[in-house]
Amino acid sequence: MLLLFGGALWWLQQPITLRLQPGAQAADLEIEHGTSADGVAEAVVASGADVPVLLLQTWFRFSGQARLIKAGSYELVPGTTPRTLLSMLVRGEETLKSITLVEGWTFSQVRTALQKAEQLAPETTALKPEIIMEKLGKPGLHPEGRFFPDTYTYAKGSSDLSVLKRAARAMDKRLDAAWSLRSPDTPLKSPDQALILASIVEKETGKSHDRAQIGGVFTNRLRIGMPLQTDPTVIYGLGERFDGNLRRRDLQADTPYNTYTRTGLPPTPIAMPGKAALLAAVQPAPTKALYFVSRGDGTSEFSSNLDEHNRAVNKYIRGR
Repeated sequence: MLLLFGGALWWLQQPITLRLQPGAQAADLEIEHGTSADGVAEAVVASGADVPVLLLQTWFRFSGQARLIKAGSYELVPGTTPRTLLSMLVRGEETLKSITLVEGWTFSQVRTALQKAEQLAPETTALKPEIIMEKLGKPGLHPEGRFFPDTYTYAKGSSDLSVLKRAARAMDKRLDAAWSLRSPDTPLKSPDQALILASIVEKETGKSHDRAQIGGVFTNRLRIGMPLQTDPTVIYGLGERFDGNLRRRDLQADTPYNTYTRTGLPPTPIAMPGKAALLAAVQPAPTKALYFVSRGDGTSEFSSNLDEHNRAVNKYIRGR
């Protein structure tokens, strides 16, 4: 009996041989809800573990933890022992995948990324944006800019809607935090306006150290009722009609997003702003600048009057 017990202890600590697919580094294991301990052992063997199923079933029962095994998606990696296998299943240490939503992305780009995400269930693929927002508990709200750019992990088989819910909650939290830190003299009237301005700052920023200064330029313009005159809003308003070349006629064609023909903010955000852009919108740098132009290296040249701005345009854009 002592010899049998010692053999069992030895076996529990020996790495399980895995029959892996060519090029694979782990074996995928799926445990469905309601699977018995014996069924779990059978699933382990079916996934590619070269171990007697009866031994595994006996181990699960003898451990006293069989009922604690959790359903989910797991990976069996080389070096896994019967003991560590059971620990992983009891702890529910599922294999996690991840998706990164990038600062400055539009909702359309977010949806494309969700569709391409590995082993993420496409619950929203066929849904219109307004239906998605209803399912997120935000009926009537435009989806643009309402999701916080970050990396989100998920278990294999999770719904893309669950990722959107987490991203939406994260943006709500970040926006509330930023709004609570707003400058007392901000011309912004609501968190929604802060989100819209932050999205513009995000799209206009080439280098991070210019972000607050750009926020200051737009804040100054809003304060005196001067059009924002920012190309990214015009491009957003053009939608699929934009072919990569912004023409003079585009700047002159009035749309709700044309900040050359209209004063104030556009009706919705135009992209997802990150934390720094949110802060730049509510805590802009103190500046007298009303203009800025790209220097061609990602940085911007700021000017407080039109003459200075025209000279900067001639220098950095026209090369005069």
